[in-house]
Parts: sequence; structure tokens; C-alpha cells
Amino acid sequence: MMREMQADIVILGGGTGGTAAALAAAKSGKTVIMTEETSWIGGQLTSQAVPPDEHPWIESFGCTRSYRQFRDGVRQYYRDHFPMTPAARAVRNLNPGSGTVSRLCHEPRAALAVLHQMLAPYVHSGRVRILYHTAVTKAEVQGDHVESVTVKQLDTGDHIALHAPYFIDATELGDLLPLAGIEYVTGAESIAQTGEPHAVDGEPLPQDMQGFTYCYAVDYFEDEDHTIAKPDMYDFWRQYKPDFWPDRLLSLRAVKPSTNEPIDYEIFPGYGRFSLFQYRQILNPDHFAEGAFASPVSLVNWPQNDYWLGSIIDVPQEKVERHLYEAKQLSLSLLYWLQTEAPRPDGKQGYPGLRLRPDVVGTEDGLAMYPYIRESRRILAEFTVLEQHVATDARPSGVAETFFDSVGIGCYRIDLHPSTGNRPYIDISSLPFQIPLGSLIPKRVRNVLAASKNIGVTHITNGCYRLHPVEWNIGEAAGYLLGYCLDHNALPTEVRNDEEKLANFQQRLVNEGIELQWPSLRPV
Repeated sequence: MMREMQADIVILGGGTGGTAAALAAAKSGKTVIMTEETSWIGGQLTSQAVPPDEHPWIESFGCTRSYRQFRDGVRQYYRDHFPMTPAARAVRNLNPGSGTVSRLCHEPRAALAVLHQMLAPYVHSGRVRILYHTAVTKAEVQGDHVESVTVKQLDTGDHIALHAPYFIDATELGDLLPLAGIEYVTGAESIAQTGEPHAVDGEPLPQDMQGFTYCYAVDYFEDEDHTIAKPDMYDFWRQYKPDFWPDRLLSLRAVKPSTNEPIDYEIFPGYGRFSLFQYRQILNPDHFAEGAFASPVSLVNWPQNDYWLGSIIDVPQEKVERHLYEAKQLSLSLLYWLQTEAPRPDGKQGYPGLRLRPDVVGTEDGLAMYPYIRESRRILAEFTVLEQHVATDARPSGVAETFFDSVGIGCYRIDLHPSTGNRPYIDISSLPFQIPLGSLIPKRVRNVLAASKNIGVTHITNGCYRLHPVEWNIGEAAGYLLGYCLDHNALPTEVRNDEEKLANFQQRLVNEGIELQWPSLRPV
């Protein structure tokens, strides 16, 4: 017999947005059931093993109070539990890894610990229940209302029917949308559809979406040999050369995203080129007592292991499994190539001392629990953010579009990685932007919100709305909105389209430390 569970809000997906939504809903006094496919909540921050991608002003402003509490919590976690040097302990804005991608490069396990701490009061009280190893399989819908969602526990095969007045789709791929018949788009829209300068000519390409990546962690010991077994697809990946790439994919010559011109990388810093190892370095032994750590640790999320040979959205299951397998093989092949063939400044070949660190990502094979997903199904929303709203070249005023229904802010370049349509990077400047509430609300279905990369953006604007602090803000706004809806017996669309209700809700967000507009800033 199928189990039944009930809550005020069901959140499908425990990634960055889902976790933030659960926290906000619980703070609002609501009961929450949150599902998660893996054994770690946190998504990009944890199970996908991607240090935060953030804007230049993140230490001062430009994120929600709770996201700042998360960031402060990560730093405090190291101070409380690690043998830090006095000098490192005294650094207010400590960067544990000294990586250059972010002002806060940290281990996925540290992020996980802090997220658990933030949710602990609500988990311990029973207000938040997390169902791990659980995926969405079915939705019961009456008209424009989702009645229940059935999930499958992946380790047991059991099914559970989840009932709630409201549902949040915070899955990485927008899994609820097709199951509930919620209208959505995928891939690249055409210029005729959106008018965006960087949209595709001709017909839209629904299967043309950014590649995904299986990240992994490595450290390095010069005099040791940690070479892995040769991956089954190594010969294929060793010879593979994309049409738009200046060399084979497994090489240190790649493409500079902003220009699509050739760029030469180096592995370790010190030779005048961009260091791939240092970019996402998540642990720097110099911050800790002598002997505590024998090597820096870095996450490999590099141009060379982006996978774009096929989509895992709206394709047969056998294709999903094949593309996931090939993506894992690409990441392992990159590691094997680095260990055995990569050119070195000393004239030798290979770095056999690179050691795969499965413990860092919590898996047996050493690859992240879940691929780093850059692009999802996207709802047909009450409002869709276009390139014209946020791109620097499209805004002669130097200011992004102002949205009356702002529920937060973000900033990042429009950064699209090579796509399954064999198209190269799109990397263009954007302006500090707002997050419109209308982008979280489906046009038709009335009791579902989007809270991840599945909001009302396009293939182009997804490139700046998909990063960690923005996804957190989106999820947090969704959680508070449904708390407000339950308290005031109002639907999300009614809150957005009623001037008084919207003003009251936005004031609630401000009281909770969510910034709704930017100060005056130069473009980035």
C-alpha cells in the first residue's frame, strides 16, 4: 500500500534553491517536506561540487541575509573545527581554499555541515522532513491545481504520495513540469520568439542546451603514483576534437569564453598562464597547522570536462543513461590524461601524483554525486526575463530593467557553456539585475512555484540567473511567498498582481534581509 504524507509545502529537490526555500518556509512557521535524489542537500554547493560563483561585491552587499549567514557559517566551521594558523584565523573574509573563482572556495562537506546547522532547529522540531534518495515519478492534477505528487525512494523502490496546498519545483531539471502538465520550454529560443540579439536564427532548438559536468576533487603528490585505471572510453575522448575547439578537448589549449579565441592553460600556478588547479582550489594547507594537510585540494570543473554530446532532458531513458555514462567517462578520461600525458613545463609528460579524492565528494567512484546542471526545463512564466532586460549592450542607460515585483537581486555575466547543438560559448557582459516575482510563477498552474534554474528565463538569461547566490535568493523568495499565501489565503499570482498584497510581501522580504534593488553600480 502506498504511503501518504502531508505538509503545508512540498519542495521537490533539495538543491541550493530547494534548501533555501525550505529554510524560508520553516521560518514562516510552515511544515515542509523536501525531497532529494542524493544523500546530500545543497545541490551546486555540495552534491555537484561547485564552489560559489559570485559577483565582486558579495562581501558587502548583493545577496540575502541568510545566504550571507551561510557564507559566514562556512568560515566559522573552519575556525571551530580545524587547526588553523593564528594568521588565517584572524582573516575576517577567509577563503579556505585560496581559489580564484570565488572569495569563498570551500569543501562540499563544509557547505553540507553548515546547511544542516541552518536547518537543524526545524528538522529537530519536525517542521522540516527531508526524504533522501527520492525522485518525482507522478503528479495528480485537477485543472490548474496540483493535488499530489508521487515520489519513489530510489534505494527501496517504495512510493510515497505527497499532499500539500502548495508545491515548489526545485529539481535540477524541472522534473515536475512534464509530470504535472505545466507548460515549459527547453533549449535555445529563436530571435523571432524573444528578439534577443544572441538567440538563434531560424527555428528554435529545444534540444540545444548547455553541457553539464561531472566534477571531482584531486590533490597532488609529486613523488607518488596515483594513476587510475584507463577509462573504457579514453581512446575516444583522447581523439575527440570539437569543431569550435583549437585542439583536441583533452589538451591545455582551449577556448577563451569571452572571445572564443584559443587560450593556453597550465595545471599548477607559477608559469605565467591561467592555472586550472588554482582556479577552484578548495583547501589551502597554508591556512592550517603544519602537517594537518599534505596537499592543496582542487575541484575539476574545467573546460575539458564539460559534456555536450547530448541532452538528458526530454529524451528516452536509454539516452539519458548513455549521456550520463559518457560524461563520467569524459571526466575520468581527463584525469587519466592529466596523470599520463599532459605536457609539463619541465618537458616531462603527465602528473601521476594527482590523486582522486572520493571522500571529498562522498562517492565511491570519486565523481560528484550529481552532475553540475547548467540548464533546466523552464516554466512559461507570468514574466520571462530577456537579454534586453539585463545585457550591458542592450541597456544604453547602463542600468538593468527595473521590475515592480522584485523579490531579490543578482549579478553575473551571461555565461553560457558550449551546447549540445555544437555551439561555442556565449559570454557577454550583463548589469546587476533584479529577480522578478513573475518569473517564479507559471502562467496557468496556480499552486506551483519554480525555485531553481527552471524559472521564467531564456536560454540566454539563464546564463546569469543560474549561479549560487541567485538560485538561493530565488528559493528563499519562493519559500516566503508560499508562507505569505497560506497566511493570507491568497494565490501567488494574486500576491503579484495586487498592489497592496505585493507591497506587504515585499516588505516581509526586506524584513528578512532580502535586498530588492541594487545601489548605483558600474557594469561588470
